[in-house]
Amino acid sequence: MSTRDKPQQSSISKDEGYIPISLYIHIPWCIQKCPYCDFNSHKLNERDSSSGDAEKNYIHRLIEDFKENFTKDRPIHSIFFGGGTPSLFQPDSYELLLAEIDKFTSPPKPIEITLEANPGTADESRFKGYRAIGINRLSIGVQSFHSEKLSRLGRIHDASQAKKAFYMAQEAGFENINLDLMYGLPNQTVKEALDDLQTAIALRPQHISWYQLTLEPNTVFYKRPPLLPDEETLWQIETEGKQLLRQYYQQYEISAYSQPGYRCYHNLNYWLFGDYLGIGAGAHSKLTSKRYLNHTDERFTLLRSQKKRQPQDYLDRQKNPLAKQWEISEQEIIFEFMLNALRLVDMPISWTLFKERTGLSPQSENLQQTLKKAQSMGLLAYDDEGFQVTPLGHQYLNNLQQMFLPS
Repeated sequence: MSTRDKPQQSSISKDEGYIPISLYIHIPWCIQKCPYCDFNSHKLNERDSSSGDAEKNYIHRLIEDFKENFTKDRPIHSIFFGGGTPSLFQPDSYELLLAEIDKFTSPPKPIEITLEANPGTADESRFKGYRAIGINRLSIGVQSFHSEKLSRLGRIHDASQAKKAFYMAQEAGFENINLDLMYGLPNQTVKEALDDLQTAIALRPQHISWYQLTLEPNTVFYKRPPLLPDEETLWQIETEGKQLLRQYYQQYEISAYSQPGYRCYHNLNYWLFGDYLGIGAGAHSKLTSKRYLNHTDERFTLLRSQKKRQPQDYLDRQKNPLAKQWEISEQEIIFEFMLNALRLVDMPISWTLFKERTGLSPQSENLQQTLKKAQSMGLLAYDDEGFQVTPLGHQYLNNLQQMFLPS
């Protein structure tokens, strides 16, 4: 995997006539489930964890999943190990998986390979092992540098472990590190939220993801809500937090801040409506194919799919790991494109890219009417070349996105 040592930072464009495709690999296990988490994560059985059976079996199932679903003539543009807690697995397991992926793809350019890490599972030798096999970006789920807040969030690490995980990553040779932070935590004050950001900035990571805690259905916090900051406090946290981050980082997406040259290539592909193949329990995919009518009229077919969520169902070779698959209508395609692209802060979106990624004309009556309405409200600006969200539009992003919902 040494050819992937230094990923290239470049714009995302069509490659050999195809929409760019990224690979998402889901690791479904955690040491414990956090009360705010609505991701597909499950507590790892201690017996399986100690024997290594769960890890070994899961890696082999991922390899089968990839080989059964990947189209060989589409080069992968990025790889992301998400979870769950990917840092629970050994480097040797990922080395085997990445080697098998290499066999199925065209010779890769240096690409971004990200792995999510929990500070509570940080291990120096494991981090060095990840770096040695070609994983070149680490995303560390810090969430807060206040131990009391971490305990309330159900995290298994404290503030000192959060910092230690970052230093371990640096010592292991990672030169592209993201820190995940949340705000709007239970009983959080403006000072505490800004302290978290100041601590993160002082560490000088290449990237910071900073987003608000939300109460999602099917979580413990949703059923038994904690006391969260009021709207006025949240507004002050957001306003002062953004001002602080922008002194040191470039904001390129509503919750993403980077040093020059370190934007997350994988997430940009999502936001620019690229394709992605998801393998692993509960993983989602978005795959676009082209078909022609009368050899001239080009049409796009956009398929979404989801794998079975329960690890035991996904691992059962007697069952199809696919839970469901469905085609997206034209109106849904427009909404999903806008849902993603409107999150970008400093990047105008061209109608050329819109047509490449959706196969649709921007001149449709419904789209034009919505654009005119959004522009009249000061939420975005558009012309014949493309569109861009205004600062007011980002302030009321949810309202702007909902304007494009299919009627």
